[in-house]
Amino acid sequence: MTDTTETPAADAGEKQPKSVRVVLLALMIAMMLAMLDNMIIGTAMPTIVGELGGLEHLSWVVTAYTLATAASTPLWGKLGDMYGRKGTFLSSIVLFLIGSALSGMAQNMGELIGFRAVQGLGAGGLMVGVMAIIGDLIPPRERGKYQGMMAGVMALAMIGGPLVGGTITDNWGWRWAFYINLPLGAVALVAVSAVLHLPKKRSKARIDYLGAALLTVGITAIVLVTTWGGTEYAWSSARIMELIGIGVAALVGFVFWQTRAAEPVLPLHIFRSLNFTLMSVIGFITGFVMFGATLFLPLYQQSVQGASATNSGLLLLPMLGAMLVTSMVAGRVTTNTGRYKVFPVLGSALMIVGLYLLSTMDTGTSRLTSGVFMAVVGLGMGCLMQITMLVAQNSVEMKDMGVASSSTTLFRTLGSSFGVAIMGALFNSRVQDVMSERGGALGSKVTEQSAQIDAKGLEKLPALVREAYQHAVSAGTHSAFLLGAVVAVVALAAAVFVKEVPLRGAGPKEDGKPDAPAAQQPPVVEAV
Repeated sequence: MTDTTETPAADAGEKQPKSVRVVLLALMIAMMLAMLDNMIIGTAMPTIVGELGGLEHLSWVVTAYTLATAASTPLWGKLGDMYGRKGTFLSSIVLFLIGSALSGMAQNMGELIGFRAVQGLGAGGLMVGVMAIIGDLIPPRERGKYQGMMAGVMALAMIGGPLVGGTITDNWGWRWAFYINLPLGAVALVAVSAVLHLPKKRSKARIDYLGAALLTVGITAIVLVTTWGGTEYAWSSARIMELIGIGVAALVGFVFWQTRAAEPVLPLHIFRSLNFTLMSVIGFITGFVMFGATLFLPLYQQSVQGASATNSGLLLLPMLGAMLVTSMVAGRVTTNTGRYKVFPVLGSALMIVGLYLLSTMDTGTSRLTSGVFMAVVGLGMGCLMQITMLVAQNSVEMKDMGVASSSTTLFRTLGSSFGVAIMGALFNSRVQDVMSERGGALGSKVTEQSAQIDAKGLEKLPALVREAYQHAVSAGTHSAFLLGAVVAVVALAAAVFVKEVPLRGAGPKEDGKPDAPAAQQPPVVEAV
């Protein structure tokens, strides 16, 4: 049994109207830390390898962080539900800052990989903490007002990450790519400590260590399969088959154990809510599409359209700008009307159309045309990114706010892993085939090690091979985006079945009573 004390979100919000904006600013800083890190580090990696060596372990600098983030995400959500959101969130910030400081002091690649894992453990709690605290402070009906702020942070991180990383590395050295987190994190830490006031919780239940271990093993195996498959190891190799077997066994064991645990890490009853389950599916697909798009669009524009790699984040501006604007509009409409079903449906449809348009790009497509196609995808994503979290949180009781936030974040993370792996495998295969057809033996040799060639490598190729590679990249992006469009159909099918349950805080209160939890509110029945 669990003994907790809680305050409805509406009440929590009413107690500190003057401080909510300060808290939100601190939360956005923490959210940016989590999102910005990998993009800054990606730019600094060549310099890091040049100083520390260990090129053969380069991929683990990113993989260790990603694995730790994904594996710890559900645990942070559950700990917040059991022991209080504020203390758990502050702990995740501190752990992230410790990992950042240690990474900046690393003397060899082994140390850097280990410290990146520590940093990733903290990062797992940053995003979940932000979403869950917002869920505690602001009723779902009012939460739409702040969607634009969250989308803006995301866009700023994706555009500014490579620019900031390059500037810091060139002027201060790669270690400051990690140290820059310290002052920003300190601001968030002080602001949250001083201003955020949430009801304290005490839980007498024991942490579900077995469930946590099984879930960690399962998630780790899945992420390693999607990271290594087709790159480090062939998809049919014994190592990949072993990881798939371990992952499936661990997750089946996890689901079985969650039905028996006293305080499960991921209570399965939250999936009884149709809306929550549908939002998990849509979140997975959104992650699949978004991270696949952000990987292949800059590659296409640099290799085929001749864009500069220096400002690679700016290449995504049409998509990210459209996403920001749509997210703000969707949030305002949701707040003003309480209606939200139209956005998952419209967003999924726009995403399908946009991805199909991107799949039609070839070597003759202009930057203006590709920018318009990217904007269509961005409009779709803007309708989905924050609405999925809002509806998921509105579909569970307040006591499960943390696990709802962490589960939605986890599904999006896993979706991105699968998207990068599957779309990447398809892209690489198509590039190899076209290079063999158009470039002959030399073309096959050029892309033997990797289907992705940087700008400097592209300039050194003979004109015939370079032209063949441009056609190969066009063919590869065609296949990858066409697959994305097909997968996005699943999101549209899920969106159609979403029920428009009234958002907490959406209706007038009766007899001075607070709004009923989402689980107790009847769905709105619309006349056709």
